[in-house]
Amino acid sequence: MKNKFIYFAVLAAMGLASCEPEFENEVSNASYSSGEADFTSYVALGNSLSAGYIDGTISKGGQQYSFPLMLSQQFALVGGGEFTQPDFSMDANNVGGLLLGGMPITDPVTGANLFPTRMVFDESQLKPENINAVSTNDVSERQFRAYHNMGVPGMKSFHAVYSGYGSLTGLGTGTANPWYVRHATADDATVLGDAMQMNPTFFTNWIGDMDVLAYATSGGAGSTAGIGANDITPFPVFEAAYDAVLNTLTANGTNDVKGVLCTIPYVTSIPYFTTVPYAPLSPAALGGEANITALNSQLYGPLNAIFTAYGEPNRVRLLSATAANPVLIVDENAQDRTAQITGALMMQGYDAPTATAFGQIFGKARQSTANDLIVLPASSYIGTTNAMAPAPVNINGVTNPLADKWVLTQVEIADVKDATDQINAHIRSKESANIAIADMNVVMKQLVSGLRVEDGSIYTANYFNGTNISTVLFSLDGVHPNPRGYAVITNELIKVINKHFKAKLPYKNSASYPGINLVTTN
Repeated sequence: MKNKFIYFAVLAAMGLASCEPEFENEVSNASYSSGEADFTSYVALGNSLSAGYIDGTISKGGQQYSFPLMLSQQFALVGGGEFTQPDFSMDANNVGGLLLGGMPITDPVTGANLFPTRMVFDESQLKPENINAVSTNDVSERQFRAYHNMGVPGMKSFHAVYSGYGSLTGLGTGTANPWYVRHATADDATVLGDAMQMNPTFFTNWIGDMDVLAYATSGGAGSTAGIGANDITPFPVFEAAYDAVLNTLTANGTNDVKGVLCTIPYVTSIPYFTTVPYAPLSPAALGGEANITALNSQLYGPLNAIFTAYGEPNRVRLLSATAANPVLIVDENAQDRTAQITGALMMQGYDAPTATAFGQIFGKARQSTANDLIVLPASSYIGTTNAMAPAPVNINGVTNPLADKWVLTQVEIADVKDATDQINAHIRSKESANIAIADMNVVMKQLVSGLRVEDGSIYTANYFNGTNISTVLFSLDGVHPNPRGYAVITNELIKVINKHFKAKLPYKNSASYPGINLVTTN
């Protein structure tokens, strides 16, 4: 089976999409002003979106495009002070990734590298892939230092106040975060405590995203109310942590501390969930008409007959030889037909072990629909062989249903939306004279239909099917912006700061920043 079909449109996407510039709150260098804000010590608190995470990692080069650094550069024009970020000078080859004791940090079950090198788009393979290089960023070479940029990839709200999140020994028990371990001031330090060491006079706070996003990127494999890595954080836990962070940031001695709170986006607006279509299987990818006929007669037809007999005629439909086809998926909310499938196959002459195995494989299966979101990594998994399943029911997404982690179903999407709405309502409720709200949820949603930025360009989230690769906002991991995208975010924050605090800060020229990283061969 072919599994590179998702990316064919990228290299052809080189048209031009622009319109006349439209500048809001335009200022000249003669009138720059900090307004009511004091940018002497700016601190950024957040997760990967604040850390400068691009193409699946933090690299020495990529970190230089973090929105907090860009923002600090504009603050410097009106008296802003020094702005420091975690040291990545050891990333000599600019490939990102992490090591621990000279070795990759791997998943204890699958052995997969959890912190690989940055992604590039390999034109020879027509797909994004991790750059073929070895990371030199070793977590054990600790910095023991607080920084102005306290964006920690993977950090949920309650992690910001958790003592031990930067403990080296905690990595073995899963209670620490290697990105924070690199520079935590002590094993028992907290991210918030380290941030306060910088005595902030102004801050941005973009936490809360991972409290929902981790569940979504895992395809809803976690709990909707837990504190595990892939769970949606229970709202009372988020609320308590968020308020503790905000109260601490705004209670810095006698300083009249001001800042910006960022709302979190709906996952449906980012390419990680919108790039792979729900029906990605072309007739060619399925092996042509003869193979499709065989699949229909041997698998799809019998499944359709069984589901139809029990009142579900559209749960699995015959494959088309002329149009794109959906994939088979496991839906934990589907009616369990394990017993019915097992019984029907035994009546057709299958032996009990085979019929039972088929019942277990397809009992919760259905075909994907337009209401499902297939995660971006599935693009390289669909059509491959599942070593854990017997032939011929071992082709992922075709004869073997995709597991829960590869698909966000309609029910799971609703869970994510509900949690996002609840978190954002709480964030918005914190607006005051000293606290501005940057509604990044609105900004990210605008990307679907097109976001007009300061130079008149139109940015969209449709980065594998767009008409202009130069106006792509997202990096190749499908979740995080690329350098140009972070410049756009910086400008959106400047709009908020200028309006709320009566400042006069200039915008960044987003068009001057890099977009997607293309390489001829990896």
